[in-house]
Amino acid sequence: MKVTGSIAMVTGGASGLGAGAARRLVAGGAEVVLVDLNEDAGRAMESELGSAVSFVRGDVSDTDSIAAAIDTALDERGGIGILVNAAGIAPAARVISRDGALFDLELFRKVISINLIGMFDVIRRVAAVMAQNPPGDDGEKGVIVNVASIAAFEGQIGQAAYSASKGGVVGMTLPIARDLASLGIRVVTIAPGIMDTPLLADAPDELKDALAGLQLFPRRLGTPDDFARLVEAIVTIPMLNGEVIRLDAGARMPPR
Repeated sequence: MKVTGSIAMVTGGASGLGAGAARRLVAGGAEVVLVDLNEDAGRAMESELGSAVSFVRGDVSDTDSIAAAIDTALDERGGIGILVNAAGIAPAARVISRDGALFDLELFRKVISINLIGMFDVIRRVAAVMAQNPPGDDGEKGVIVNVASIAAFEGQIGQAAYSASKGGVVGMTLPIARDLASLGIRVVTIAPGIMDTPLLADAPDELKDALAGLQLFPRRLGTPDDFARLVEAIVTIPMLNGEVIRLDAGARMPPR
């Protein structure tokens, strides 16, 4: 699928990896609908990127909110051909803390609700829209790019909920690709490693240097633009489908 002339929806698009993808898609000639809870950041992205971007305040864990965001995308942009699912949270807690407290079950449910169930809801709703698109080359009607994490494979101490949610994203990639193949929709998941996003904004330089040292090469943190370049490649290379791609410079996470 060509980026130029496409219409994309990016959840979690007001900051971090989602914002990086949005910027690159706009630079490549796409129109983008950003869905995020952070209205100030979303409006700032609108101002930065201009008329090619529409911001919609939306919560991926609220199905009515997502339905309304998709309706706005259809009303303002006329369709959706690319979906980037970048919304998510990453709280950390041990199953049993040092003082004996149990992992808060409501927190576990919240992580699964946003990172996994919310993502699936966005996928199913946007896929129904994509299915109505006119077919392009190879009969393609849409491309869905999901964000998992290398924590799906090497979850660290305190990441039980996060790893479970991202493991679910990895596990559903191939069956969803198989489900949507007859509709001309491709599905690919990116599993980023340690990325220099707002989650690390307040981390000391010593910690960032230590994290960068886990990479084989290049020995630096990943950036939103690294992520965005992979999104662009997935969109434009039609043989990429049903796959999970690690974006981690060869890093393998230790227990802590």
